[in-house]
Amino acid sequence: MYVDNYLTFLEKEEKKSENTLSAYRTDINDFLKYITERGNSDLSSVTNTDVVGYLLELKGLGKSAATINRKTASLRNFYGYMKERGYTKGPNPAKNITVPKGSSREIEYLSEEEAVRLIESPDDSLAGRRDRAILELMYATGMMVNEVINAKVGDVNLKMGFMSFDGSFGKARIVPIGRPARAAVTDYIDNARNEMLKGREDDGTLFLNYTGTGLTRQGLWKILKEYGVKAGIEKSITPHIIRDSFAVHMINHGADIKSLQELMGHEDISATEVYLSVRKVKIKEVYDSAHPRA
Repeated sequence: MYVDNYLTFLEKEEKKSENTLSAYRTDINDFLKYITERGNSDLSSVTNTDVVGYLLELKGLGKSAATINRKTASLRNFYGYMKERGYTKGPNPAKNITVPKGSSREIEYLSEEEAVRLIESPDDSLAGRRDRAILELMYATGMMVNEVINAKVGDVNLKMGFMSFDGSFGKARIVPIGRPARAAVTDYIDNARNEMLKGREDDGTLFLNYTGTGLTRQGLWKILKEYGVKAGIEKSITPHIIRDSFAVHMINHGADIKSLQELMGHEDISATEVYLSVRKVKIKEVYDSAHPRA
């Protein structure tokens, strides 16, 4: 109701264009989806904390500062309307939120040798087969933590060699997976997953824990951290460092920025361009070591 009334107001009274109306509809509905997934589908009871949490999630998904600023403005204007019409009694939850301009974040990533050590650290136990599949798939696709824990068996096409992402957590995309990842996932599905179900009804979740249910974010972080220690890697192993390693290694082996954007599911190419800074550093290192007068 609130969204429809607001869009009607913008169209009839503010004389906004169809493109503007479409942008507002998308921005507000995206926010509604976010709060609904967290147990609150009432746009009139939103707090400043809800909005800040949403914007932080967008940042974590690689959205550009321009996109986050636009979505912030959309919510600020929407809640200004809500307050004027008496639909909400509290202060505008999107007011006084400042989104800093985009800046180059420091990228931490594994060397290719460290990535191999990490991936090869699981043993042949049930959990080890699962964890090898997780590590291979994360490094092969650059998938995000939410994509790992919400992955379904049907998302992985082992015969054709690709994984599908439906766009729930990043841009919808299809990413190829190489032979090592295909082999690890096949081994896990054939030799471990059914035992880990523990007789539970199979809902199709790809990666399971010992209770037969899906992994949690905290569980995945703990798994990665433990394998980092086992592999003797000093860096703290997180889902994002594996994602960054995927991107950096792709760039270092000649991937173009547009293709990498598609593979990572970035809506804005500026989120992908940060990896070019690593390539520039590598080129300078090669020059410094190779040129006689460097």
